[in-house]
Amino acid sequence: MQGHAAQSGQFTQYAITAVFVVLVIGLRLFRMRQTRRLRLETLWVVPAIYLLFAAFMYTEFPPTSTGWLICFAALALGGAIGWQRGKLMKIEVDPETHSLNQRASPAAMLFIIVLIAIRFGAREALAGGGSYGFHFNAMLITDVLIAFALGLFAVTRLEMYLRARRMLEEARAARA
Repeated sequence: MQGHAAQSGQFTQYAITAVFVVLVIGLRLFRMRQTRRLRLETLWVVPAIYLLFAAFMYTEFPPTSTGWLICFAALALGGAIGWQRGKLMKIEVDPETHSLNQRASPAAMLFIIVLIAIRFGAREALAGGGSYGFHFNAMLITDVLIAFALGLFAVTRLEMYLRARRMLEEARAARA
């Protein structure tokens, strides 16, 4: 009887998580259709805030020497994925006003969904612990995810900045 109650509670947890994820993705898909103004001068803000957060976390709870190596690899992987994600963002230059606009592409949304699925799978593998044969240090996993997210956020915005600046220069040169 207790096994059935535990399975029911686990199912409820999965159902609530699934509903939440579907609502967030649905809202994101709805907002994706909208074009938003892209301000080159503010693209650095999110990576800077996250860098401060990461620096705080790494100074409060520094990884081991092996942990640092894994974190640097995660930072590089996050950067590579961030570059691809940045390339998926649609950027347009208004030929008259030279204002920049951005719109997330459906491929970028699919990219986020895949990342969520990978995270969910990793969470399940970690929750299983010994049953899957995985034994991980929770702090190391947190450190790796922080490094990965930093690379993802920073390089996504770097790619968008470089591409938008180039597009803006080309639009100005064409007008002159």
